[in-house]
Amino acid sequence: MSMFMVTEGELAPDFELDGHDGERVRLSGYRGRWVIIYFFPKAFTPGCTLETQEFSKLWNEFSRYGVVVLGISTDSVGTQRRFAEKHKVGFKLLSDSKGEVSKKYGVLRPTGTAERVTFIVDPDGKVVR
Repeated sequence: MSMFMVTEGELAPDFELDGHDGERVRLSGYRGRWVIIYFFPKAFTPGCTLETQEFSKLWNEFSRYGVVVLGISTDSVGTQRRFAEKHKVGFKLLSDSKGEVSKKYGVLRPTGTAERVTFIVDPDGKVVR
């Protein structure tokens, strides 16, 4: 993991990625809302599956309060789509296949996958946790 991971109080680096549903997502498009961004290493692995299932269980609660959840890994859009369909994910899973966003956030591992890290972004776009 990079020594330069995004920290609390910093503006969350903006990004634009393709979602599992074919839509392009831009973080700055969610200004005014709370956003949870969780990076995960690889779809269909036990830890990542469990993590995604846990976020899915909380999804109704989050959406009731207007909170956006974005899951990001270096998997392809197709893999993200299959993963989302298999586990009935209601929020967006994004493909960072080139690892550029993972790198911006300081969570890209030497293996080319992302660390398992969650960021909470406030309505002003700042990382609060």
